[in-house]
Amino acid sequence: MSALSDALRDYLSLRRALGHKLAEHERQLTRFVARLDAADAGFVTMAGTLAFVLDPELDPASTTPARRLMAVRGFARWLSAIDPRTEVPPAGLVSRRPGRRVPYLFSDQDVAAVVRAARASTPSAFRAETLASLIVLLAVTGMRVGEALRLDCGDLDWDQAVIKVRDTKFGKGRDVAVSASTAEALAGYRRRRDRRQPATTRLFVSLAGTPVIYSNFACAFRQAVRAAGVGADGPARPRVHDLRHSFAVRTLAGWYRAGLDAEALLPRLSTYLGHREPRSTYRYYSDSRVIPIPAPLHA
Repeated sequence: MSALSDALRDYLSLRRALGHKLAEHERQLTRFVARLDAADAGFVTMAGTLAFVLDPELDPASTTPARRLMAVRGFARWLSAIDPRTEVPPAGLVSRRPGRRVPYLFSDQDVAAVVRAARASTPSAFRAETLASLIVLLAVTGMRVGEALRLDCGDLDWDQAVIKVRDTKFGKGRDVAVSASTAEALAGYRRRRDRRQPATTRLFVSLAGTPVIYSNFACAFRQAVRAAGVGADGPARPRVHDLRHSFAVRTLAGWYRAGLDAEALLPRLSTYLGHREPRSTYRYYSDSRVIPIPAPLHA
């Protein structure tokens, strides 16, 4: 490991000891340090920061540049006390976009198309099954992708068809009920997984038997979306998080269509999704009213 990699490990350990989770910061800073190492840069420079933050490969409609800058600034400020050569990027170098991104709402047909594309583009049958199982699970439950990737085999109650979600974004566990067909599909994947005798208790594993990494899954998902042509005519390409957004919007819209009191039922959906308060859930619907809403998927 390089000196910068060691420093990043120490920085994350210190911040986490103070109560911060930093999952997003770790992903971004790991990429940042890898770039610096590849360029044989021994310390953080403005040139290196700008190349990372303003990467032309990034979606111009996203907030990723601002989030990358925030992560790098925190790391650089801490690192400057150790290495005086560190160049700390100024605040405001990149600002967040003023408007909220309009999400892409996946239909049943969209999800099926992405799953088919993921299977077709993956030579390994087991890896294809892992990708397909993850995509469908996210679509029918609205779980956060990190929650799905962290699932242990013991977190699934097969008899009750309930998934126990632990170590959530806000530190609150919850039970996610699913349909019998979803439970059966997960049980089938679990059997194929167990035959490979992985070294981890995580449910979703790689070909090497290790936990699936977010960046690898996100990359495979984007490739499948492009191959399927889903959202090709939209202003921004669909993201993994849009599967969660789609689930929330379909559920709310379904209540309205059925003549139910959606406002009274909203706290139930908030609990199911793991939100701290109902207004966070309703924001999904308010962000999506400008586009057609597909019919509900069933977990």
